[in-house]
Amino acid sequence: MSLVPITSPDLNAAEISWFAALCSDDYQFLGVPQDDLKSSWDHCSAILREAESQGFRNILCPSSYQTGQDTLSFVAGCAPLTHSINMLAAVRCGEMQPIMLARTLATLDHMLKGRLTVNIISSDFPGERAESAYRYQRSREVVNILKQAWTQDIINWQGEIYNFENVLTAPAKPYQQNGGPLLYFGGYSPPALELCAEHCDVYLMWPETKDKLAERMKAVHRVAETYGRTLDYGLRAHVIVRDTEQEAREYAEYIISKLDDEYGQLIRDRAHDSISLGVAHQQRARELADKFGYTERHLWTGIGRARSGCGAAIVGSADQVLSEIESYMKMGIRSFIFSGYPHIDECRHFGTRILSQIETCSLPHIYGRVPSTPPHTPLGAGKRI
Repeated sequence: MSLVPITSPDLNAAEISWFAALCSDDYQFLGVPQDDLKSSWDHCSAILREAESQGFRNILCPSSYQTGQDTLSFVAGCAPLTHSINMLAAVRCGEMQPIMLARTLATLDHMLKGRLTVNIISSDFPGERAESAYRYQRSREVVNILKQAWTQDIINWQGEIYNFENVLTAPAKPYQQNGGPLLYFGGYSPPALELCAEHCDVYLMWPETKDKLAERMKAVHRVAETYGRTLDYGLRAHVIVRDTEQEAREYAEYIISKLDDEYGQLIRDRAHDSISLGVAHQQRARELADKFGYTERHLWTGIGRARSGCGAAIVGSADQVLSEIESYMKMGIRSFIFSGYPHIDECRHFGTRILSQIETCSLPHIYGRVPSTPPHTPLGAGKRI
């Protein structure tokens, strides 16, 4: 399913990332909280260290108002504990004054020696129900101000939400001097596509059938072309990989075997993205799945019964999961953010079964901007891709 030209022409490598469960989203059985898996500094930093030891190239550090660890504080604390893995910090635009945010992110980038990447979030704040167009306009202005702070000596911005005149930016220069950290973004509405196409580097998608993903990538590409830009594409998905397909499917059923659907609905409803268009697409995928929850042979939607947002997993043997990753790469997807339950255990399962067989990289900046780490550096031997 060849799609569109992508920024990074070498499809023999991909950015394979893991997920730090900062928002108390870690379970042995979905919807059944467990004290030793609750969000804590010790638990979440252990996930990150395990991901680095397994060879993952990046790790998503999410943001939530419900519970859990503060994202930027967590990233700062983990900077001296790691040496090779990038950190994808989720930033909710408008939560912090944008010039102060620029300085904070620049400081983190220096602490990480250029290993910072940023996930731009446009969700509501607690108690807020803002129109989609307003939220994306707020994010658009924040991103513009970040880029001015990172690349210019003075900020001048007159917008609908923020206005700054002749503000010095000396403290806000990041370690990555050719434009600052890569910006990852996900969103389904027309204002979301405009924001990503004009200003961001990687468009992130939640799992749907491949034909739906292809349609979405084409739509994003068309918008990006109007700005003379080409983006990289990413897939955020859960994964269950075992020695055999039967074992993987059995484990999928195992982790939902104690799920109370009413409590699962409560988990979904309390999330601040629960009414978003992207979440609606995940709900629609569950409705179209077969009686076992599969929309494709290896795409299982059962996780979405107890989780808002990304609600599907790639399920199969190591060879099958590798083949799925290869098929996504042929579509033009370059970045993968995986997770599983419990996160440390599944990090090891994926690391030992998959990462030793796949060529990994850190995504480079677009338009010749220098990547924070050299791309296409092999991690392991005998790689299949």
